[in-house]
Amino acid sequence: MPGPVTIVETPRDAFQGLQRPIPTSEKVAHILALLDAGLKHIEVGSFVSPQAVPQMADSEQVVRALPSRQDAEYIALVVNEKSIDRAVSVGNLDTLGFPFSFSDEFLRRNTKSTVSGTWPVIDRLLARTEANDMSFLVYVSMAFGNPYGEPWSEDALLETLRSLCRMGVRHVALADTAAVARPEQVKRIFERARAEQPALNCSAHFHGRPDDWHLNVEAALEGGCRRFDGAVGGMGGCPFASDKLISNVPTEGLVERFEAAGYETGVDAAKLAACAGEARRLQAAYG
Repeated sequence: MPGPVTIVETPRDAFQGLQRPIPTSEKVAHILALLDAGLKHIEVGSFVSPQAVPQMADSEQVVRALPSRQDAEYIALVVNEKSIDRAVSVGNLDTLGFPFSFSDEFLRRNTKSTVSGTWPVIDRLLARTEANDMSFLVYVSMAFGNPYGEPWSEDALLETLRSLCRMGVRHVALADTAAVARPEQVKRIFERARAEQPALNCSAHFHGRPDDWHLNVEAALEGGCRRFDGAVGGMGGCPFASDKLISNVPTEGLVERFEAAGYETGVDAAKLAACAGEARRLQAAYG
């Protein structure tokens, strides 16, 4: 029997690619509307260099402006110990996410690091989050393929998950960073991850085109995944894709499909539709 499905809303991912800065008050108002619509897991900001991602320069102000809620999970991205210092200092956060990959090229572009140089960073950040009573989430980018021509295989992905699990990581988000995942591959990877690493919670972060994004979502659901990232209005998208139609998975589409299949999302569809409209307005105004 279908049960609950967790949807993680990702305004951080949606906002960060927009060219003009969104006023902090508008970001906060958007997140509050998402909470009111029933979305309780929200990626609210990113503590990265303001020079690298100017749109995230006000993450402290955004987090401080949000109400403290026992029924909500506020998630923020960190990339090193300096950024975790900022995240710990601001408070009001439940989970810190770290962008990882087994692609050296992706890490060089994203965090100016390498795979071998990143393992010690994960170890230290995991210890810091535990010491501050927060959860730790690792985003495994390029989980379904690599656009740089580097070696990639499912076995290498599963070995990465084994290594993370041995370190004490208990939650990873498998990210289709380059929008190359295939449904049969997605289902198999989630099945293998559940069977081989039962202590590891694997969620899904997909990108896709308006006419096909649901295929990988449905495949992950069949493979046992019950936590999915989305962005209302399909806002944002894959920075490595040349196809402008590739975007984040639309949260309203997730809710519609999951509930039609009998799964519980706890989301108010009418309020969510208003949030999607606001996301499109923000993209038009600041994109």
